[in-house]
Amino acid sequence: MKSLILSISLWLFISPAFAQGAFSSDQIKVNEKRIEKRIFELAEFGINEKGEPYRVAYSMGDLEGRAYFMDLMRKAGLEVHIDYAGNIIGRRAGKDPSKKPIAFGSHIDMVPNGGNYDGTLGSFTALEIIEVLNENKIITDHPLEVIIFQNEEGGLVGSRALTGNLKKEALSQKSASGLTLEEGIRAIGGDPEKLDEVVRKKGDLAAFLEIHIEQSKVLESRGIDVAIVEGIVGIDNWDVTVIGMSNHAGSTPMNDRQDALIAASKLVLTVNEVVNSYAGAQVGNVGKIFVPSGAPNIIPGRVEMSLELRDLSKEKIRNMFLDIEKRAEQIAAETNTEILFENLNLASTPTMASKEIQDKMIQAAESLGISYINMQSGAGHDVQEMGKLGPIGLVFIPSKDGISHNPKEYSSPSEMANGANVMLRTVLLLDKGLSEKIIEIH
Repeated sequence: MKSLILSISLWLFISPAFAQGAFSSDQIKVNEKRIEKRIFELAEFGINEKGEPYRVAYSMGDLEGRAYFMDLMRKAGLEVHIDYAGNIIGRRAGKDPSKKPIAFGSHIDMVPNGGNYDGTLGSFTALEIIEVLNENKIITDHPLEVIIFQNEEGGLVGSRALTGNLKKEALSQKSASGLTLEEGIRAIGGDPEKLDEVVRKKGDLAAFLEIHIEQSKVLESRGIDVAIVEGIVGIDNWDVTVIGMSNHAGSTPMNDRQDALIAASKLVLTVNEVVNSYAGAQVGNVGKIFVPSGAPNIIPGRVEMSLELRDLSKEKIRNMFLDIEKRAEQIAAETNTEILFENLNLASTPTMASKEIQDKMIQAAESLGISYINMQSGAGHDVQEMGKLGPIGLVFIPSKDGISHNPKEYSSPSEMANGANVMLRTVLLLDKGLSEKIIEIH
C-alpha cells in the first residue's frame, strides 16, 4: 500500500498537468472580475428609448449581443458556428475525439425590461471555464461544447430544437420581438427549413451543465453559497370554470344566491391549503381569475380561473389535484354552483439531475470550501430539455432579495465566482482520465 501511495505521489509530481498546477485548488480558479465585466458589457446592448433593458430574442439588442459573444468565443479559441435552429455552438477539441462532449452554457436573451444575470451568468461562466483551461494549458480528454441557446425566455426554443421538440406548427408563434419564431430563426442566422438536421440523439452528450441565479431568497436568507439542484419540477395546468347564476345584486337575498365568485374564492383558499398540507417543496398557484359579467350590481354567474401545480414528483402533482378536485365538489355543493376542471395537456415532466453529477458538484464544493444545500428548481431552464440527451447538472447561486426578470436583478462577483468555480471543478471531475486521479488525490 505504501509503495502504491508513493507511486501515485511520484506520478503527480512528474505529471505535466500537475506541474502546470492543473489540480491545485489555489490556482485553478475563475476570474470573477472578468465575468462581471463581460456581464456589464453585454448589458450595453439592447437599451430601448426609455433607457430600459430590451434584449429580447431576435431584437437588434439580441443580434448585437450574439455578435459580441461569438467574438469572445472565437478569441478563446473555440470553433464557433450557428446551427440551423439559431443556437450558438462553440467547440473545443479534446485529447480523445471518440469521447462524447461535455457541454455547458445557457442563454443571453432576456424578458422585456429584464435583468442582467438571468441566463448571462451561465453563458459567461461557460466561456470562463474555457478561458481558465486555456490559461492553465489544460486539454481535457472529452471535447467541450459551449452552447448559447436562442430564445430561452420564449419557451426554451433553442434547446427544444436540439431535442426535436420544436414542432413546425410552433414556428408561426409570435415572439416578444414581434417576429414569428420562423422569422426570428432566420434573423439570427438559422434556417427553419433544416431544423431536423440539428436534432441530437440521447447519448450524444456525455453531460450538460448549467449555472443560474436562484430566482428566490433561500440561499441568501440562509447564508449558503450555492445550491446543487436535485431536479427541475414538472408543471401541470388546468383551466377552471365556476358556474353559478347571474342575478340582480340589489334584490337577491344573500341566502338565495348562486355566486360563482364566492365559490371561486373558496377554491383559491383550498388550493393553498391542500398544497401546504403535503410535505416537501411543492407549489400551487391561481394566477388568473376573470369574471365575465364584471359589473358591481350583478351577482357573478361565471368565473374563469387558472390552476398550476409544480413538484419533482408527478405522482404528488396528481394526488394534490385529486384532493383539490374533491374539495371543489364540496364547495360546489355548499354554494349551489358547478366547478369544472379542464386539463390543458401542457404538462412538463419532472427532470431529475444526474446523481453522479450531483455527487461531483458536492465534491467540488467541499474541495473549495464552498457551502451548499440541495434544492429543487421551481422554474424551467434549458438544462431541463437537455436532460433528454444525457445526464444533467444544475447549480444555483444567490440572487439579491430573490429578484429576477427585473432590472434590479443582482448577484455579487464573489457569489458568481463561487458557482463558476464549482462548475469548473465539476467539469474536471467529470472528464474521464482526470476524474480518477482527482479522486485518488482527495
